[in-house]
Amino acid sequence: MTMSSDYTIAQNYDPRLYDGVTIKRGVAWVIDVVMIALLCALVLPFTAFTGIFFFPFLMLVVGFIYRWFTLAGASSTWGMRLMGIRLRDLHGAPLSSGLAFAHVLGYTVSMVMAPLQLISVIMMLVTARGQGLTDLLLGTEAIKTDR
Repeated sequence: MTMSSDYTIAQNYDPRLYDGVTIKRGVAWVIDVVMIALLCALVLPFTAFTGIFFFPFLMLVVGFIYRWFTLAGASSTWGMRLMGIRLRDLHGAPLSSGLAFAHVLGYTVSMVMAPLQLISVIMMLVTARGQGLTDLLLGTEAIKTDR
């Protein structure tokens, strides 16, 4: 199956698309957090190093922009690309800029409210398609692209 055929209607369940995706999402998340931290380190001098006092907020803002632009551009963050996964919408298509924004907003809210993030991780582990809370609300899902 080629990359373009991965974008079939999401309702056609093919378990091969989801094998190992939850673990790959976890590793991709770690890669992305490292990338965001490096970007924040590059931004620090432009804040006259005052950004060190609000570094978690800086990570949140830079992370939001990083995730939104990478998801809107290719339906995957750089970490997701390295792990061979991408997000798709309810119809199996890549995320639009608006849907990418909504997905990142949902992720950010869940990161700020730890119980929501815990629920999301548990859902990724127990649902057939490995969908988190934001995925279920928006009708998105992560699939493998490296078959």
